[in-house]
Amino acid sequence: MNAILYCRVSTDEQADGCSLEMQERALREYCKNHSYNIVGEEQPYNEDYTAKHHDLRRPKFKQLYNYCRKHKHEVDKVLFLRWDRYSRNLEFATTYKRKFYDELGIEINALESPIDFEGPDWSTLLGVYCGTAHAEDNKISRRTKEGIRGTLLKGRCANRAPRGYINRRTEDGQAYVEIDEAVAKIISKAFHEVAKGIEVPNSIRRRLCPQIPKDAFYRLLRNVFYIGFIRVPAYKDDPEQIVKGLHDAIIDEETFKKVQDILDGKRKKEPKLSKAIDPDLYLRKFLVCPICGYSMTGATSTGAAGGKYKYYNCCHNGKHLRKPADYVNDKFADWVGGLKPNKEVLDLYTEVLQDLRGEHKQDIQKEVETLRKEIERVEVLLNGADDKFCEGLLDQEAYARITKRYGEQIKSLQERITLLQADTKELKDKVDYSMNVIANLGNFMKNAPAKVKCKILSSIFPGKIQFDGEKYRTTEYNQVLDLIFQETNKLRGYGEKESEKPISVSHSVPRPRIERGTKS
Repeated sequence: MNAILYCRVSTDEQADGCSLEMQERALREYCKNHSYNIVGEEQPYNEDYTAKHHDLRRPKFKQLYNYCRKHKHEVDKVLFLRWDRYSRNLEFATTYKRKFYDELGIEINALESPIDFEGPDWSTLLGVYCGTAHAEDNKISRRTKEGIRGTLLKGRCANRAPRGYINRRTEDGQAYVEIDEAVAKIISKAFHEVAKGIEVPNSIRRRLCPQIPKDAFYRLLRNVFYIGFIRVPAYKDDPEQIVKGLHDAIIDEETFKKVQDILDGKRKKEPKLSKAIDPDLYLRKFLVCPICGYSMTGATSTGAAGGKYKYYNCCHNGKHLRKPADYVNDKFADWVGGLKPNKEVLDLYTEVLQDLRGEHKQDIQKEVETLRKEIERVEVLLNGADDKFCEGLLDQEAYARITKRYGEQIKSLQERITLLQADTKELKDKVDYSMNVIANLGNFMKNAPAKVKCKILSSIFPGKIQFDGEKYRTTEYNQVLDLIFQETNKLRGYGEKESEKPISVSHSVPRPRIERGTKS
């Protein structure tokens, strides 16, 4: 009879205590006494992986099983010392009993407490031997989790300290952590660099601490341990908590909060580094010199009486053009203010947008109705859970878990309804505002804040605007506005006679190109 030997230990301490050798000696003695021939690619198959993992984390067992599949007519038995050496997981034990015994015809058995798989009680015995070990593992796991949670609630580090800290023990064996000054200095610098919001976090990681993997670095930036707190994970009915730790902080809370805002994509509250727009010189981003084509800039001059006067001038050569800012701004407001939208076209655009908004609103109302029906369905399930709990059909733990899940679903659905309804109002406001801007461009150029003026101009004029001291003209403009205003000759600086030329292009299609305007 051919047999394969399998030995396993689940901890390094057992391996160092020669438990594998003891198992092998007992198995070889058994085979010798029963005249069994030991076979296999290697003997014995010694495993030092924990029993709680399946075969993918027990490479020797997987190797043993693959050998048996390939040589199933050459193997009669797989032997091990005790059933808890085979498995401490009842599901795993039952599955591989079927794979070995039922499918391959190979008996698996223990030297101590062997099972007769031809008898009717094999499932009971297997459940007792492996199930007892399984239950013991579950108890140990539960005690360990509760012990770790208790330690964390006291503000102590229960596991390996994060980067920047070192695990230590007092003379009486009490665990604590202390700051690793060399590493903590690098981590502190990384936090402060990220908090500035100038450089992306991954670039800072590559520059300061390339040895830390990217995912680990982002987890590090989220870890409240560095500000002197400890995160206690949720357990059963107890929610997640953050408690004050007994260790010293490396990062101050203000810097940590800035880092979280940046990682969450929130805008910094600090002012931008870009130069603020001068309300009196807001056109200098759009104007070009009519002589050399260079951009126009602005400056402030002091008069003889001490007054301040602002001017637009060519940045290449101030002699090309220099005009008072008030004069240039007023001329520009008059220029765009003279563009009156075609009432029929504007009304048509408004009507189309209203129709689109109406369709959008109908779609939103349908989706809101669907969400409300889903809320009603979840509430029915929630009420059913209440009834079952009152009737004693649900225990406290299951009831709490179910009500929490359904409550979160209802809250999420209600938030989606709020967002959809808010979006409908926002769309209407945008349509009304846009139509108002188109109909009153001149007033906006005179009275709106400089930021609003620049945004409007950027949407109307994708190219530069030319000002010769008296008249404005442009070579590029928003083609949608061509359909609304139908006065592009004025935009290009042509006179009225040229604007009287018949237009053969349909107003429903933007012109394919616009020729550069000639100087008058």
